Amino acid sequence: PLARQGRSTLAASSAVRWVGQSLPVLTLFFSHRYIPMAGLKAGAPAPQSITVHEKSRVLEVVFSDGAAFRIPFELMRVYSPSAEVQGHGPGQEVLQTGKRDVTLVDLAPVGNYAVQPTFSDGHDSGIFSWDYLYELGQRGDALWQDYVQRLQAAGVDRDAPMAPKGA
Repeated sequence: PLARQGRSTLAASSAVRWVGQSLPVLTLFFSHRYIPMAGLKAGAPAPQSITVHEKSRVLEVVFSDGAAFRIPFELMRVYSPSAEVQGHGPGQEVLQTGKRDVTLVDLAPVGNYAVQPTFSDGHDSGIFSWDYLYELGQRGDALWQDYVQRLQAAGVDRDAPMAPKGA
C-alpha cells in the first residue's frame, strides 16, 4: 500500500506526492509503457497520473488518450466493483448509503492494471481496473443519477446509515 509517509510501492517510474493538511494529495505518475493484463481491453487508455484530492474527496485520473476525470470518492464507494457491493450476480447488488463523507485512507497498486482503495468506512475489497475507472469518469453523471433514482425507489436517504449485515 501507499503509506502516508510519501513512500510508494509502485514501480520506480512512479512518483508519489503528499501535500496539504495532515492527509494531503497523493499523485501517482505512470510510465508511458503499458502492458495490458487479463480482463482489460486491448488498446484501452491507461492512466498517466492519479491524484487523490483529500479535501475535495475526488480521485483525479488523467489517461493516455488525454481524457481527465475527477471521480468523487462517494461515487467510487457506492459503485465499488467488490462482491460486497455488486453481489455475486444480477439482482444481488447492495444499495450503499451513508457514504457522503467517505475518504480514501490508502490506495494500493494491483499489478499493472488496477488500484485497490481503502475507504474510511473500512471497505477495501474493490479492485478498480483502469477500464473501470475510465467508465466511472466517463459515465459519472449518469451513474450518479441512477444511484439517486435507486435511493428514491428504495425510499432510503443518501445519508442513512447502512443496515447491519444480515438485517
